Amino acid sequence: MGEYRKIKKITKGQATVDGAGVHLVRVVGYNDVKDYDPFLMLDAFDSENPDDYTAGFPWHPHRGIETVTYLIEGDIEHGDSLGNKGSIYDGECQWMTAGSGIIHQEMPKPAEHMLGAQLWINLPAKDKMTEPKYGDIKKDDVPIIFEEGVKVHVIAGKYLENAGAFQGSFVDATYLDVEMEPGSSWSYESEDGSTLFTYIVQGSASFEPDGEIMDARQALLFGDGRSIKVKAGDKGVRFLLLTAQPLHESVAWGGPIVMNTEDELNKAFEELDNDTFIK
Repeated sequence: MGEYRKIKKITKGQATVDGAGVHLVRVVGYNDVKDYDPFLMLDAFDSENPDDYTAGFPWHPHRGIETVTYLIEGDIEHGDSLGNKGSIYDGECQWMTAGSGIIHQEMPKPAEHMLGAQLWINLPAKDKMTEPKYGDIKKDDVPIIFEEGVKVHVIAGKYLENAGAFQGSFVDATYLDVEMEPGSSWSYESEDGSTLFTYIVQGSASFEPDGEIMDARQALLFGDGRSIKVKAGDKGVRFLLLTAQPLHESVAWGGPIVMNTEDELNKAFEELDNDTFIK
């Protein structure tokens, strides 16, 4: 293991309402673009009250990004302008490349517990207008690596030479869902120069060399180094780990559309107005 990464930034996020009235926590967003590059946004949802989320996200456009919706528990129906439709259930994920433009909807259904997150990943300038597509990740396709007191779900990328259920075509991101028993330890080695952050879903943990106990519902962005080392708290911990190389490109962001320049952004909204958005 190389030098441990120190916690660079703690982002607790803000409770907000989005879509047609969905209550969620916006953990990472517009003001965090530079620090979290190439990750743009992370919305977390954790509710046992269907009234918090069943209004859903009716038809809306995206361009220039990938959206990654991962459910630990729950049920979300989805559909898009390409004719794709289906549902995301417990332990499943949808990796959507919006590319040149897509119009879709996501409609959560009542469940005992709606628990998960939606991540936005920026597309490189050269790939902003790529052909849209869906990547549906089923529960049985997600490798689970068992270590002492630790269970790692490999949603995307690679972990200990085990390929995940999905491999990004444009941003080579690793997405892990890590469950740790109380008092257990776990280490992860990352690429030099990569952006790495964790979002604590449940429980608490400390991270070397800082040692401070970090509680649930906050993101921890790590600085330079090669590795992180986690020790679970007295009730265990479950967290999402995201890492990828930054793009170091300009960002022009307007609602559901993320481009590189204001001109590109204005053109996208003009195309929405004159019904030429879908290519």
